[in-house]
Amino acid sequence: MNSSERSPAISLTKVVERAPDLVSLYKAAGSSVRAHGLEGVRAAVYLVLDRSGSMRPYYRDGTMQHLAEQVLSLSAHLDDDGIVPVVFFSTDIDGSTDLTLGRHRGRINKLHENLGHMGRTNYHWAMDEVIDHYTASGSDTPALVVFQTDGGPTSKFAAERYLCKAARLPLFWQFIGFGDPDDNEFAFLRKLDTLAVPAHRVVDNAGFFHAGRTPRTVNDHHLYDQLLQEFPQWLIAARKAHVLE
Repeated sequence: MNSSERSPAISLTKVVERAPDLVSLYKAAGSSVRAHGLEGVRAAVYLVLDRSGSMRPYYRDGTMQHLAEQVLSLSAHLDDDGIVPVVFFSTDIDGSTDLTLGRHRGRINKLHENLGHMGRTNYHWAMDEVIDHYTASGSDTPALVVFQTDGGPTSKFAAERYLCKAARLPLFWQFIGFGDPDDNEFAFLRKLDTLAVPAHRVVDNAGFFHAGRTPRTVNDHHLYDQLLQEFPQWLIAARKAHVLE
């Protein structure tokens, strides 16, 4: 692979021009991309955000906008369109948007405030929305789905079923938990992370990272390292299983 093929999808110069406020995040993401051997890898990046009632403080204090900016900065290394599709969920799909490099400032909070009632927690509808979007795109490149939540789903059976079915698609689900690390709510996410292969799914298509009670204080480098921890291994396994060609 030559140097141009190993370059970020969007250059630092373009980030400086379009989103100077994201330069430090872009550089931190780049360090993790290189550390995990992902230079030159191209992948779509999705962001799924929990809007259940208990998430209200994280929207209010800017944590959710910050996470979106962290993910957008990561996507600039992997996808040249500068766009992260975002899905908001609670009981059902609350809404969706495109987070675009340069038009990202305050976007998450603004949309959240217009979405109304914050319900319960159902992962599977959000997973279905991502699958539909990816399928409709006609893409055959891999996708990294950053899926944020502060607890387990109301329907655990449906969430597990969707994850196992989605293992045949080139989608890797990186779950990130907000809240008390000792909360039993996260036992289910740990279960999804460790579901047996091939008994339950054709490849291991999920990871889990707990960001604690104050996720905005997590070091950017550490966050990116955790978001990318299992993605390289999935790429290898997905190609071996012909999920990716």
